[in-house]
Amino acid sequence: MKAAYITQFGGPEVLTYGDLPDPVAAPGQIVVDAVAASINGADSKVCAGEYPGSPKFPLVLGRDFSGVVAALGDGVHDLRVGDEVFGVLETGRDGTYCEKIAIGGAIVAQKPADMTHVDAAALALTGLTALCTVEDTLKLKAGETILIQGGAGGVASFAIQLAKHLGARVITTASAANRDYLRGLGADEVIDYNTTDFTQAVKNCDAVFDTVGGDVATRSYTVLKPGGRAAFIASGAKAPPSDRTDVTGLRPAVGRDRPHLERIVELRRLGAIRAPVVTLYDLARASEALKVSAARHLKGKLVLKVR
Repeated sequence: MKAAYITQFGGPEVLTYGDLPDPVAAPGQIVVDAVAASINGADSKVCAGEYPGSPKFPLVLGRDFSGVVAALGDGVHDLRVGDEVFGVLETGRDGTYCEKIAIGGAIVAQKPADMTHVDAAALALTGLTALCTVEDTLKLKAGETILIQGGAGGVASFAIQLAKHLGARVITTASAANRDYLRGLGADEVIDYNTTDFTQAVKNCDAVFDTVGGDVATRSYTVLKPGGRAAFIASGAKAPPSDRTDVTGLRPAVGRDRPHLERIVELRRLGAIRAPVVTLYDLARASEALKVSAARHLKGKLVLKVR
């Protein structure tokens, strides 16, 4: 199969496009002929060797995908060859920048016929992350106010729509160029981070969802009301520390399971969620796409067209 992989750690330039052996379905697994694979912020960190552990090279990057079931392992009875599915690889595993993917059959979901493979790939991990953060971790309620940092990104753009669907007031940060896009997703207020200090413009939030990290993350605690909670996905394995003892910092646990993927499908069916703006690259140009992702100034999602 064709794949985009690394044989050493480094920047996007170390990503190689070439041939690797086809995977085989183990018991409980399926093999999927991938049609599209998403690029996520974590991919450039994996490429650079910033995650713990000693991966086996060659290492195929990528975590989410959409495609067609090509083979079934022993014990898989609820899927058939030819089914269109989408999903996210098991926690701690990478390997979707390729033509064929082996994955546990229990953690993929059926792709609706009216959703493209590109949109399904774009919504998979972003949707799981937003759902696990906004609904499961922050437990956002109707009538509350949430600040979502970095609104134009894939996870944040899903979170904006989800929070609005839940009945919250949604404030987000972005560049001025993305203001209309984010208002169209449901944001009540868009703060231009290039001209405005959000800590001066926002106060008394019930919740914060930070997708940016760094100084933005640590300063996010200041906009919370007493008893408020903040969730962080770009600050490592734990929430950043805070001097405030009257608020809570949380690091969401983003699991892989079919019910959350089916929740994405249901939200889309209801019209509460739509896919983000997608920039599409051929798999052979994965290195170029990863370079764009690493720069972290992207509206929507980058998706690789595999076939």
